[in-house]
Amino acid sequence: MYVNTEGKKEVTYDAIVIGSGISGGFAAKELCEKGLKTLVLERGRDVKHVVDYPTASLDPWELPNGDNVPEAEVKEHYFNQSRTGYTIKESTKHFFVKDSEQPYTEVQRFDWMRGYHVGGRSIMWGRQSYRWSDLDFEANAKDGIAIDWPIRYADIAPWYDYVERYIGVSGQKEGLHQLPDGEFLPPMEFNCIEEFVKEKSEAKYPERRITIGRTAHLTQPNPEYHGTRGQCLSRNRCIRGCPYGAYYSSNAAALPAAEATGNMTLRPHSIVQNIILDEKTQKAVGVRIIDAETMEVHEFFAKVIFCCASALGTTHILLNSRYDSHPNGLGNLSGELGHNIMDHHFRAGARAKSELFGDKYFKGRRPNGIYVPRFRNIDNATKRKDFIRGYGYQGGGGRQSFGALVAEEAFLMGAQSKDQLSEPGPWSMNLLGFGETLPYHENKVELDYSRLDKWGLPVLKFDAGIKTNEKIMRLDMMNAAAEMLEAAGLKDITTYDDGYSLGLGIHEMGTARMGNDPKTSILNKWNQMHQVSNVFVTDGACMTSAACVNPSLTYMALTARAVDYAVKQLKNNNL
Repeated sequence: MYVNTEGKKEVTYDAIVIGSGISGGFAAKELCEKGLKTLVLERGRDVKHVVDYPTASLDPWELPNGDNVPEAEVKEHYFNQSRTGYTIKESTKHFFVKDSEQPYTEVQRFDWMRGYHVGGRSIMWGRQSYRWSDLDFEANAKDGIAIDWPIRYADIAPWYDYVERYIGVSGQKEGLHQLPDGEFLPPMEFNCIEEFVKEKSEAKYPERRITIGRTAHLTQPNPEYHGTRGQCLSRNRCIRGCPYGAYYSSNAAALPAAEATGNMTLRPHSIVQNIILDEKTQKAVGVRIIDAETMEVHEFFAKVIFCCASALGTTHILLNSRYDSHPNGLGNLSGELGHNIMDHHFRAGARAKSELFGDKYFKGRRPNGIYVPRFRNIDNATKRKDFIRGYGYQGGGGRQSFGALVAEEAFLMGAQSKDQLSEPGPWSMNLLGFGETLPYHENKVELDYSRLDKWGLPVLKFDAGIKTNEKIMRLDMMNAAAEMLEAAGLKDITTYDDGYSLGLGIHEMGTARMGNDPKTSILNKWNQMHQVSNVFVTDGACMTSAACVNPSLTYMALTARAVDYAVKQLKNNNL
């Protein structure tokens, strides 16, 4: 029964987009530019580009407590968000949720990092932007794991082109089949230690290519695609929001583009309760929301709905959209909704020091590192017997802070200490493994009806973790990194595994996967629900496997592709 009191005509749109982050922002742009009157629903507050980045230009001495949030405040409000070790600072905490207000349940530890505001995590993302290859899209079928992807690289390659040109990805072409090249802006530069390690390591291990990270930063803006966005100034304060729009975010690019069409209506503070289904037609007719500030319930109606609330946000909404014909959640004939949670496991690798280049330093704070594309299990010559799939390395080199002193020495400030403070420490290099997690059916999230949030909705309950394949891979991450650093002649080589729980990679995905068979998947090859044809899911929930590269570029490419398909279907009266 509809509870809307505003008059259905006044709250009816051509399209509704749930979420305004990486996927939602791009969906809004594409729908609006194709002429659809589009309502964008965001559960958090509004964040305007530039004006709502309060700490973007503050220096360390201008931030309270040296940018550290008091321990008592962390324990009270940010006990999960602080697990990364870097997210909860005085300069960034306003972009992360308070766990005290946004609870969830953990059967196994799950590190769920969330940003509930307009733009979502597109403000705080790592900006690393890599294409998948057919090695990734074919992996499940070849390995006999889970189900096959319904698409291949050729299906999405033109959309990678389209997205890369629009968001602006800088990088170096390498001609690797496992990591396809893209439409790149000029690459950022290596520093001397990175160049040295690349030369020496590749001489012994040529298959372990070291390249500069492919990142969504404008190194050379093109006004045709990037409008008034500015060039990256290497401030490396990206997580606070960039006032120049140098890195891509929904706030700096997609949402302003959508707004410029006159077709977008943005509604923040809108907690989506469920999608409204007409059980006779098996079509979605709208979305029911709770106003986060007033607690009032509203309904909005549309011909097509795009779910882009993040993998777990979307799955929460679909699980909570239950009907006689969909008793286990909207579109969940297969029973796979909420299952197959994936992420990228990391925090394992090696680091070392160098006695070279004592007369060299670097300029600026490059907001990017190096990247070593996957080199395991890419062909018969690199096939491993102990694990399947693979990993890459992120990381880089630099010099230690001036005067690499322990805290106590910093207060002594004798003549020797003053001399140390005036000189930089030795160069060092870090290789951080970033590996694929397999889609295990038993890794799941479900609704916890015993625990309700402040809006009366059941919270999510997580029961997921890495398994043997990932644990064995982590050993190889450490050993292979040490081999590369040793080949370069570096000193004090140390391997490490700093521990990992699912979610900490902040790339949660897979809970409403794509597939060819409605009996084993939620979505078809167009990101369209098998059972409810006018609902599309283009965030991380749609992923059928995880690959080992950052996924946001793929989310945006899938979103652009799905919008193009949906609009054509609407025009042909097929939705």
